[in-house]
Amino acid sequence: MDVGKAEDIQLRIDGILSVLGNEFDHVINARIISMRSKNSKARAYARIWSLPKIWRVALEINPFYVIEVLSENFDNLSEDKKIKVLIHELLHIPKGFSGGLVPHNSRGIKINSKTVDKVYEIYKNRIK
Repeated sequence: MDVGKAEDIQLRIDGILSVLGNEFDHVINARIISMRSKNSKARAYARIWSLPKIWRVALEINPFYVIEVLSENFDNLSEDKKIKVLIHELLHIPKGFSGGLVPHNSRGIKINSKTVDKVYEIYKNRIK
């Protein structure tokens, strides 16, 4: 698998966060890193990574998140679907920006297509 920085994805994420400020006001843009992988066997469009607390404490760094898009699956999507995929990944970042990840189903909060569609509608209405 080949991996590299994805400036185009970073710009999209910056745009999403600027439009959806209130919904993602807990996200620190400067600590989101966008990457693109190629030749992955995974079926996902994208995935989000965090550095475990033991590493953050040992390295004396603040929490960071990496959003990885899988080129073969993500790059051919429509623009709307790409935004939805990135919103989905951003929803995994907890309100405390603690370095952890929110699972798909936790304490009544669900990260699924219905949730993503709601946030996407807010996004679309604000960019009109």
